[in-house]
Parts: sequence; C-alpha cells; structure tokens
Amino acid sequence: MTRTDDMLHVVKWHNGDKDWSPFSDEEMNRRQNALRAWMAGNRIDCALMTSYHNICYYSGFLYCYFGRKYGFVVDQDNATTISAAIDGGQPWRRTFGDNVTYTDWRKDNYFRAVQDLAKGARRVGIEFDHVSLDMREQLQAALPDVELVDIAQGTMWMRAVKSAEEHAHIRRCAEICNTGARAVIEAVAPGVPEYEVAIASTNAMIREIGSSFPFVELMDTWTWFQSGINTDGAHNPVTNRKVGPGDILSLNCFPMVFGYYTAIERTLFCEHASDAHLDLWRKNCEVMRVGSDLIVPGRTCSEIALELNEMYRGWDLLKYRSFGYGHSFGVLSHYYGREAGVELREDVDTELKPGMVVSMEPMIMIPAGEPGAGGYREHDIFIVTDDGADNITNFPYGPEHMIVGA
Repeated sequence: MTRTDDMLHVVKWHNGDKDWSPFSDEEMNRRQNALRAWMAGNRIDCALMTSYHNICYYSGFLYCYFGRKYGFVVDQDNATTISAAIDGGQPWRRTFGDNVTYTDWRKDNYFRAVQDLAKGARRVGIEFDHVSLDMREQLQAALPDVELVDIAQGTMWMRAVKSAEEHAHIRRCAEICNTGARAVIEAVAPGVPEYEVAIASTNAMIREIGSSFPFVELMDTWTWFQSGINTDGAHNPVTNRKVGPGDILSLNCFPMVFGYYTAIERTLFCEHASDAHLDLWRKNCEVMRVGSDLIVPGRTCSEIALELNEMYRGWDLLKYRSFGYGHSFGVLSHYYGREAGVELREDVDTELKPGMVVSMEPMIMIPAGEPGAGGYREHDIFIVTDDGADNITNFPYGPEHMIVGA
C-alpha cells in the first residue's frame, strides 16, 4: 500500500467471496499457463493486458470503462487485475487471481499500480492494437527502463481455438439466442414499432439468462430489429419505425453471458413478400446453405469467401454483398473484441481448425427503389470438429418459415 498525505493511492478491496463462474479453476489455469508459456518463449517478463476481451478471457473480469483505465498483469507467478475504486470489490470477486484497486486521488494512480506489479521486469507485453498513443507514452514514462513489446497477436491466436468448457458455454448461449428469436417472431405484427419487438426479445433473453446460471451478471444483452429501409445495414440501431405489411425485416438477437457474445440473425417478412423479394431471399439462403457446408477443418477463410463470391457473381449480386461471410466467436461484443485472424474474407488465409467457433452469415443489400430492396442476412454459429462442423444454432430460415405476423 502506498500512502501520501494520508490519502490511499493503491489498495486491496477484497470485499466478499469469489463469485461463481461458468469456467472451472482448471480451465482458467489452462488459459493463464498457456499465456505464461508463450511469454517465456518470447522472453516477456510480464504482460499488461488492457482490452476488454483479454482481461475477460484470462481473468474472468469484464470491466465497465466509463473513462477509467483497467489492466491485468500476469507474470510467471502472479495474475492481478487493476481496477478503479468506483467498482468496489466486484473486480476482486470476478477475478481468477488477485486484484488491486487504484483511487482517484491522483491521475497517475493507475500507473503506480502498474509499476508495483511490473517491478523488476525488463520486457513487458502490451496490446499494440488496443493501447493508444497517449497510453503508450504514459506507460513508457511509468516504466522508463522497460521495453514494451506486442502481445496482441499472440493472445488472439490463443483465444481462437476454444476449449470444451467454452464450447459448452457457447452452446448454451446459442440456445438463449433462439429464445430471443422466438420472441421476435411472436411480437411482429403490422403497426408494431421496432423497439417493441426488440424489447420483447431482449427481455425474453435476459430472463432466460437469469434462470440459467447459479450466478450471473446481467449486462449488455440486446436485440437489433430492423424493418424496411433500416435493414440495409447489419448494425443499424432500433428505431420507432412501425412494421408494415410486406416489409422486409431483420432479426438480430445477441445475449451476452460472462463476456461471451452469441448471435442469431434472420431475414423475415411481415405477412407476405413480393416475387422480387422472394427471389433474392432464396438466393441468399442458398449461399447460406452452401457456405454452411464449407465450414470444415482444413478449409481456409479465403477459400470459403472466394467460392461464395462466385455464387453471387453468377446472379450479378456480388456488387450488393456488404461484408465478409462470418467470423470467430468467443469473448466478443459490439463494443469490444475481435479475433480478426479468423474472419471469412478474401484477404484472410487462416486455416479452420478443430475447436474454432465461427459463423456463416451471408448478406446482400439491394438499394432503395430497386425491385426487392432491403438487406438479406442469415446467421448460424458452428463449432469446427475433427471432421466437419456442428451447427449449434439449428433454427429455421427462409421463406417457408419466416413470413410472420399474419
């Protein structure tokens, strides 16, 4: 503990007992020890993680940023989160390891904690893809004799292949996605605003999460439900636009459970769909079907993207494709995390391996004013196995199932 003018700067607020986690001590030790082995192989004395995804993955604690700094320092013997005093003892209760708290008495108290935990280190790993220029300058000033080296890529590849416990957790979360999807389907009707549909879905998922675990922090679960022109972007926010007969709709359900994001996304129509819409919808569903079969070990992300591009090109629809065909799943959210090395894009040559968890999510966007205008998107999650892939979404899609609201 450091004391100046009787004001506490770095303290230990170990208030209460450790909270329940969906991951065993063995699983968390596996993650931290894999990191330690990688550090030893790269001559890194300690690692300072600052991102949501790495702190959550390696410690179990998901911080609330709100303009304050957080960290997780790992060396060969210790693992300690650094949190702000505003959080009380919650970071300690969620951390697999130790925790120190810095106060607001001085702006540099965070760096005092870093100095204490990195004492004696000569090479310190930081996340180059997360640390800002200002933060890097502040770290270098706090650790003047230390060489700062990148750990972002190494930690990403460690996260990319999921454990059996992660698979079990992601499967349960995918089931919760389907709870939200069913709530959307039940809520859609002409005259209902988007936000009412989203509320019904989100509340259904939150209740399912709350009843599914002995202890869980209920945070950040959400639904994007879009209608009409609002379907043109996959991440367009919910509005107060009212659903009308014949509208194209997008269902996007996202439960967040212990930092893990899962998703189900579907194209729907209210009451009926025009012939032009049906034609485009069926074509996108065919890409979804073929793409799902392409998710197997040994395939590269770029091979999958290039093959599906040819399907769209044959229909003169490739110009309407709006993003890649899928991505890795794990510790991820709409405001943090991304295993960018496992994205189904033409410029990513990563080979799919057993244990990876990826989505298939083809989308095309037909501009307003053209026949069949709107955004079409389907989305399932797959666990790559030794000889194929397991679809853990298993929810219907396409015109035979998703014309709703009648």
